[in-house]
Amino acid sequence: MRENKLYANLKKCVFCAPEIPVLGCYVSKDGVRADPEKISSICSWPTPKNQTELRQWLGLANYLHKYTKDYASLIQPMSSLLKMDVAWDWRPEHQDAFEAVKKSIASAPVLMLPDTSRPFHVVCDAI
Repeated sequence: MRENKLYANLKKCVFCAPEIPVLGCYVSKDGVRADPEKISSICSWPTPKNQTELRQWLGLANYLHKYTKDYASLIQPMSSLLKMDVAWDWRPEHQDAFEAVKKSIASAPVLMLPDTSRPFHVVCDAI
């Protein structure tokens, strides 16, 4: 490391820990899981009352989108409210999508590296 002018600050180092926080996630021998504080923030967020509040919540929720299956499909009804020429009209379908994202993030799985000795599927979530 020193050859490349990289130095470790021992005060910031963690040794022999079962898991460590890295970029808003927790990494352990089992895989990567979402930060419980971020999950709590998303799940306790009140219903947005305008575009600004919706953008703020979606920004936070998007940070954990990799833990949510079909995230793009789930947020699609709310995304339609962010268009410039659309008046704010929060309807039941928006509330349902809001709650579905909260529920999905609250039950976020632990992400693991694939076992290349077994078959697995790669899924891409995009609209």
